[in-house]
Amino acid sequence: MKGPDFGIDPDAVKGFMHPDEGRRLYELARRASALGPCLEIGSYCGKSSLYLGSGCRDGGGLLFTVDHHRGSEEHQPGEAYHDPDLFDSLTGRMDSLPALRHTLHAANLEDVVVPVVARSFSLAKVWTMPLGLVFIDGGHSHAAALADYRGWAPHVVVGGYLVIHDLFDDPAEGGQAPIEIYRLAIASGLFEAAPRTRTLGVLMRQ
Repeated sequence: MKGPDFGIDPDAVKGFMHPDEGRRLYELARRASALGPCLEIGSYCGKSSLYLGSGCRDGGGLLFTVDHHRGSEEHQPGEAYHDPDLFDSLTGRMDSLPALRHTLHAANLEDVVVPVVARSFSLAKVWTMPLGLVFIDGGHSHAAALADYRGWAPHVVVGGYLVIHDLFDDPAEGGQAPIEIYRLAIASGLFEAAPRTRTLGVLMRQ
């Protein structure tokens, strides 16, 4: 069976997502679009936006991408994941928004994906629209992950999905903030765990 058409090669887009995880995001977004718009926290250069946006397109839906585009702690100059190509010499700060817009243009997703340049917690305070899917892949500090969970999980409709990236059961393999909010969601009784795909956790709203 022929796979989905992403318009461009996902491997050509800067980002930190395995293709298996990307294809799972595509399928989830395609299904969730029947329930309401999808929203992702942390778009960076648009790799996850490409997968989610393509799923929304094929499901007749819409994707909101929320990112301040100044990068997380690890993206800053001198840090492990700093990319000089994304450094804006005029402001002296990292800026991934132009890369995201390039990705959306190249993949012909500009009519499906709505970039929102904002800090997640600020937007969550005023957001009222029910969502078919929320994908959390923003700041990985404990404070940022908890704020994303508390701010956005309540907007997922019954039957919709809360998806969290970078789950590591072993602290030696990666940070624990994402898996902590994943466990909080299960403990709340509002979400049921579906099978994971690599580090991608999938929860269905009950």
